[in-house]
Amino acid sequence: MRRVNSSAVLRGSAAGLAAAGMIAAAGLFAAPAHAADPVFTLGGPAEIGLRPHPGSGAPQKATLDVTVDNPRDEDFTDEYTVTFDLSGIAGVADVRFDGEATSADCEITGTTAVCTDHSIGGSALNSVARLELTAAKDSELGASGDIKVTGKSENATFTPYSAEVTVGGPDLVMRPLGLKQDVLPGEAQPARISFANTGTAAADGVLLTLMYSHGIEIPERYSNCEYTKSTGASFEDVFSTAICSFEGSYEPGTVYELAEPLTVKAAKHAFREDFVYRVGENTQKERDAQRAGASFTKGSGGKLALKKVLSARSADLDPWNNQQEQSIRAKNTADFVAYGASVAEAAAGETVRTTVGFRNEGPAWIGYLRSGEDIGVVDVTVPEGASVTAKPDTCTGVTAAGGDREQQLGAPRYFCAVPSVVREDENFALPFEMTIEKVVPQARGKVTVRNWFVSDPALPFDPDMDDNTATIVLNSADTGSDSGGTGDPATSGGTGGSTGGGDDDASTGGTTGGSGTSGTSAGGTTAQGGLAATGSSALLAAGGAAAALVAGTAAILAARRRGTNA
Repeated sequence: MRRVNSSAVLRGSAAGLAAAGMIAAAGLFAAPAHAADPVFTLGGPAEIGLRPHPGSGAPQKATLDVTVDNPRDEDFTDEYTVTFDLSGIAGVADVRFDGEATSADCEITGTTAVCTDHSIGGSALNSVARLELTAAKDSELGASGDIKVTGKSENATFTPYSAEVTVGGPDLVMRPLGLKQDVLPGEAQPARISFANTGTAAADGVLLTLMYSHGIEIPERYSNCEYTKSTGASFEDVFSTAICSFEGSYEPGTVYELAEPLTVKAAKHAFREDFVYRVGENTQKERDAQRAGASFTKGSGGKLALKKVLSARSADLDPWNNQQEQSIRAKNTADFVAYGASVAEAAAGETVRTTVGFRNEGPAWIGYLRSGEDIGVVDVTVPEGASVTAKPDTCTGVTAAGGDREQQLGAPRYFCAVPSVVREDENFALPFEMTIEKVVPQARGKVTVRNWFVSDPALPFDPDMDDNTATIVLNSADTGSDSGGTGDPATSGGTGGSTGGGDDDASTGGTTGGSGTSGTSAGGTTAQGGLAATGSSALLAAGGAAAALVAGTAAILAARRRGTNA
């Protein structure tokens, strides 16, 4: 997945959720480049609206964040310059650089500004500079002009970018909903969404965009709305989206509200949820940005309407207020159930494959949507006499006491990060390969899913930690005993067992914990020693992930829909 440099300036809501307008407007023409030279794309918002100059006192500032996109994996470290042609906005706007948000060396001379820098991060959207713009003192309402941006380097080519700057315009401001934050699974609330136009001109049509996380349901399907549903288990793919279009003129100084409220319902698997609601002008640019390349289905119900509520007092143009978001917490729990593995016989020098991990038996899904932090860790202790020869990429080899270790293969213990999203039906499978260096009858290892902090291992959402630990047993057939351990489904009535033959598949569906060597099916046998993972029947994981943006943001991703200067 493409990343956004820490200095990049696509910033938005805490949830890392996106808004239209910060998508780079790539130039149509570029100078020819040598085949080996990289091609970088300059970008930023296509349009910037300015609050008219008040005549006396300080005018309201707007910001223009200019970025450069490097599609290649490697960093570019040669010197490059970015030139801003400001002649088109002479008499329209005044410009200065924000020194705190601009790392490049920038200088303005007359109607030209030049920034010099030496680094463009690979596979990243990098910040070039942040400009602060205000309406010129004698500028007229409706005055506009273009800022043209070009780049130059001895060993690279830059596609140009331009932004249109206009004095005045509509300013659509979304009003907070004030939904109840603490709910029960299945509880529904009416969402009386309203917004105001506090700008200087009417908006020709509006677009209402709703983004809601996996544990929220909106049952209505209006004919002037289109819908897409979350499909994946990654951070970027746990949000569904509804986009509703409204025709007509929406006048300045007026508040509008949905003629009937939407229903915001906590699903039975709800836990910590986010509901984002945004209003923008009904333009092709806004629609494309909100769709973000996803496939939508048009609703088949009645038409959702807006009604005029009251006149709104004047307010500053503010491109950050088009969007609001609401946190919703459902009183719910999840049950992470660990599963281990067993091999009946394995000779010295033999390599066996196994898959260990855990299943979320719900009812709640778990998503740390705001922080993006890992939910926890799967702590794997390797049985005596075995040496790990292949592991998932998300697993880090440590010492027996959990300390740092340079050599990753052959470690006695592994910490495998559990990412920020685990769906309610997910199987988190971790494939390992182990070589038997010494035959030790009933050699036991351990699999525990827990918090990162060893001193406080409990997962805050999982009230039953008894089933969070399972065992790995090598050469279990010597004494005929089972492969059980604390929390091992093989010893608590689950299907499967040490001799295989079950129909569980620990590598089917869900997140696999990395791209390392694939593991054996849980409950089945391998061609290299009959290794079989114990555990109850595997739950089907979430479907394939939808295309992500970037975005990120950011953040996510580059976040897909951030509040911007559109």
